Amino acid sequence: MPRPPICRRIAISPRATYFKPRGVPLRELSESYLPVEGLEALRLADLENLTMEQAAARMNVSRHTFGRILAKARRAVADALVNARALYIEGGKYTVRPNDRVADEPPTKESVMTTIAVSAEEPGLDGPVDPRFGRAAGFVIVDIEAGSASYVDNGASQTMAHGAGIQAAEILARSGAGVLLTGVVGPKAFDALTAAGIKIGQDMGGMTVGQAVQRYQAGQVVFSDRPGK
Repeated sequence: MPRPPICRRIAISPRATYFKPRGVPLRELSESYLPVEGLEALRLADLENLTMEQAAARMNVSRHTFGRILAKARRAVADALVNARALYIEGGKYTVRPNDRVADEPPTKESVMTTIAVSAEEPGLDGPVDPRFGRAAGFVIVDIEAGSASYVDNGASQTMAHGAGIQAAEILARSGAGVLLTGVVGPKAFDALTAAGIKIGQDMGGMTVGQAVQRYQAGQVVFSDRPGK
């Protein structure tokens, strides 16, 4: 009877789980899968420059097992880069042990979502939130850290008979936003946004864009785990 695999130990959960090549629509992408423990192996070997023995000890596995995890992880990343695939980080057998880190590191800008998108009926923070995601007039993109806002038009999606939500999701993926505040997101658009690593706050209709942003900053937005109705 084979021995069950040891649960790998990781120090940091993924800060993002989906990376896609620019200019390739989501519906045309194939994916390369990277297990979470594979990402940890890359971090230890290629960012912290630990030896195989040190890294294996940090992950609570043998040197041979660490080498196998690392090789598969590098192959998955190479496949994504060379063949223009999306890199999807998910799954594996692991446990998070943040106290195993060598030293506490301050959070980086990338670990904090400071760029958010709000579906809007018009440019600016004073206009109303557009409750329709896919057919919203546009999106106000707010950089909270910089204190700036810009507007992305969504007029092309409004005229589409089908696929407006997916088209709007592609627009947001290119904008760099990590959070969407809107009214309702349909099933296909929800899947596309989730695949792009964008968190979704729904039921934000009936308020201005600025009020929605303030609610997010106050920690009062509950992110959705399913499409709206």
